[in-house]
Amino acid sequence: MMSETIPSALHDQRIDRVVALIADVSRSATASLIGAGGVTLDGVVVTAGKIKVREGQNIRVDTALLPTKEMPEADSSIIVSVVYSDADVIVVNKAPGIVVHPGAGNPRGTLVNGALAMFPEIAHVGDPLRPGVVHRLDAGTSGLMLLARSQPAYEALVLALSERRVSRRYTALVWGHPKVASGVIDAPIGRDHRDPTKMAVVVDGRFARTKYEVRKSFIEPMDTALVECELETGRTHQIRVHLASIGHPVVGDPTYGGARSSLSSPRALLHAARLAFVHPGTGQEMVFDADTPADMAEIVSRCH
Repeated sequence: MMSETIPSALHDQRIDRVVALIADVSRSATASLIGAGGVTLDGVVVTAGKIKVREGQNIRVDTALLPTKEMPEADSSIIVSVVYSDADVIVVNKAPGIVVHPGAGNPRGTLVNGALAMFPEIAHVGDPLRPGVVHRLDAGTSGLMLLARSQPAYEALVLALSERRVSRRYTALVWGHPKVASGVIDAPIGRDHRDPTKMAVVVDGRFARTKYEVRKSFIEPMDTALVECELETGRTHQIRVHLASIGHPVVGDPTYGGARSSLSSPRALLHAARLAFVHPGTGQEMVFDADTPADMAEIVSRCH
């Protein structure tokens, strides 16, 4: 059962769209859920998807009534670059463009499908619909990601993440030159009030902090900068939203203003370059680094 208070970003939206967003399900699954009486608004069962919600209302979604989802299947054709593995953890270097786990619009062909072919035991670790996944990267983002190979490790790593004991450092190519060479972007993130399919810095958002440091600045073919970012929190699209909020969107990011013809890229140039955590079994400090992928390195090489 999921329970949420309608934020201002979703005010006056159709309830079927709201359910699809907060439960991360397709519109057809949402229709089935409403038809089964699985959605209530301020305690009243919803009977039609076209009803519009108001800010402050309470919505409850009985996810147990969702149509049965297919469990992810192993697919050995999906290549997963494993950096490290043992009985408890798996560290992978995710290629750009691959979705992390099956979901609405991406039923197969994900990193999880490939990981299941290599490590079938993760099928019983964590959420069965996203087995082993401790944290996610956006489809376009490349770099280091952590999976759990055992349930005790999963629980320990999820707790460590929530307590900000997992260090995640990213490299991004951004438009323009930040006026301050290093700093902290401390701004709450929530759904965009104008477009609830996007995230934005909003007053009613969740606490979010990103440290950043400019590593290199370029003036050709346009003003850009290579920026290192470290997450203190892990909100959806956090780095992309925070950098855009200070006027420096990530190059190639069409969602947050970074897609420009003067330096085109098929994806947002964001790379998870370093991952550090305490091993849940041994207590050892684990640190991993991943080189900038070829597609991003090639575009950065054009900047001078």
